[in-house]
Amino acid sequence: MDPVIEVVALILGVVSWIMVGVTIPNRYWKVSSLDGTVITTSTLYENLWMSCATDSTGVHNCREFPSLLALSGYIQASRALMIAAVVAGSFGMVATLIGMQCSKAAGDNYVLKGRIAGTGGVFFLLQGLCTMISVSWYAANITQEFFNPLYPGQKYEIGEALYIGWASGVLAICGGACLMFSCKLGTKEKAYYQPTRETVYSASASRRDAQSTYGRNAYV
Repeated sequence: MDPVIEVVALILGVVSWIMVGVTIPNRYWKVSSLDGTVITTSTLYENLWMSCATDSTGVHNCREFPSLLALSGYIQASRALMIAAVVAGSFGMVATLIGMQCSKAAGDNYVLKGRIAGTGGVFFLLQGLCTMISVSWYAANITQEFFNPLYPGQKYEIGEALYIGWASGVLAICGGACLMFSCKLGTKEKAYYQPTRETVYSASASRRDAQSTYGRNAYV
């Protein structure tokens, strides 16, 4: 495996993991839409944990969701997926650090290191997939309610947190793919030469033949 690819993949994975940590507590998963409204004195916005409102004076009031079971199914699923993304990214970073060639955690067994690094790539892929599914599912519900003319409630638009989540998912998938494919190619390219008994015998026989060509008269 190329050490440069390992470092680049690790950087992508770490950055994506940090962006997931920024996405989860961000309050702007969805923001109230101004389309078709006349009164714009207050702005509503929500995330996976609470709903907030701000007035024209800049005062923010937030209220946590009182019950987990009373929430919509997509919010519960998005919570679980984002937590799973954080856990998978943590395992991916640890596995990648152990499996890097510059690390001495696994000794000089580069085959084992390559497999551990490949496992880290799998965890990064899981992180990216969980993040992409979570934010995409949440955004799909926002757009579905927005374009539904029969929806009676407040309509929302996509917030900045979802864009951060999409970027995080793309970086995690790219980092995991780099680790997996580079590890696979590295195992195919490295082939160790082991001489067989026939080659050893042929080499020793050729040396004996070369010595036998010189007779006793050749020595003075």
